[in-house]
Amino acid sequence: MINKDFFVALEDLEKEKKIKKEYFISALESALTSAYKKNFGEAKSASVKLIPEKNTIKVYGYKTVVEEVADPDKEISLEDARKIKKSYEVGDVISEEVTPKEFGRIAAQIARQVVMQKLREAEFQIAMDEISGKQNEIVTTQVKRVENGIVYHEIPGNQMEGDLTKNDQIPGETYCTGDRVKVFVKAIKEGAKTPFIQVNRNSNVFLKKLLELEIPEIKNGDVVIKAIAREPGYRAKVAVMSTNPNLDPIGACIGNKGIRINEIIKELNGEKIDMVEYSDNAFEYIARALSPAKIITIYSLEGQNHARAVVPDDKLSLAIGKNGQNVRLAAKLTNWRIDVKSESEAKQLDGGLMLNSEFDENEFEGLGDDNSIED
Repeated sequence: MINKDFFVALEDLEKEKKIKKEYFISALESALTSAYKKNFGEAKSASVKLIPEKNTIKVYGYKTVVEEVADPDKEISLEDARKIKKSYEVGDVISEEVTPKEFGRIAAQIARQVVMQKLREAEFQIAMDEISGKQNEIVTTQVKRVENGIVYHEIPGNQMEGDLTKNDQIPGETYCTGDRVKVFVKAIKEGAKTPFIQVNRNSNVFLKKLLELEIPEIKNGDVVIKAIAREPGYRAKVAVMSTNPNLDPIGACIGNKGIRINEIIKELNGEKIDMVEYSDNAFEYIARALSPAKIITIYSLEGQNHARAVVPDDKLSLAIGKNGQNVRLAAKLTNWRIDVKSESEAKQLDGGLMLNSEFDENEFEGLGDDNSIED
């Protein structure tokens, strides 16, 4: 039976779960009204009221005053109504308590079911509201378990799980139960019982958010990230520019003795990062993107956004990179097709002429110096 202990339990839920007791009471009144009608007559006009102040439950029946009764479950004659109260008129609605003695047992069963259901719904909504504020942000999680290559992370604050699938992991990275790991909250969807949270560690946006987290100048807008090219677990190139003429964007990102960028590299399990200063001059930008190789000249080829970079003969392999990685990332970063040739190869191809060059080695002296930061 619903008694004082029941209402005390509702107050405890309100304090512990931050769920108003009125949320449960409203749902209970609706469910108990349906239960009453089901057990004592669907045709009856009735409602169940919970009264916390008196730690009790009451059922009220309602009848409309009419001249001639057609439906005894819902109507009462004017004559009978005036026996209750002389001032009643046709059209008035009379309410009276009709709580059956045996209704307490039914109410107790329904109450337990409704409270548990509403508690789950409320906790789910609270969890959804909390995690929704973290979508598209980085959170620090703890690895809960690893099953079939999927890493389940516990999201802080609400003990919900985030799923890190193989496609969202950094290649070569291993995860152990209890590890604390930063992840990017990629997507949140409603699941059957709890929200389905998909997290990520290998996307460009994850690296961008890490940079914002570790480098105040990026977060406050003094340094702007223009582009990112990344092969997760191996190497990334990040193009940045300063909105403050007195601020060196590369120095701000690297930090004193590399302290800032090294924190990011550590989080990325040793992934190398090349910081590249952005330029509106396409050829200057390409030369910087090809770091650590030193560029002799760059000139355009036929076709949109297609250029050839010429490097000293002994720097060709450095410009191209292992398995073509350096030039491939530079192309992704600049959105140009880049053909890298040694100086001797370029002279043979172009008859000794450097066509359509807009790059002056002396003007941009120092481009191609190694900005690659390693752990």
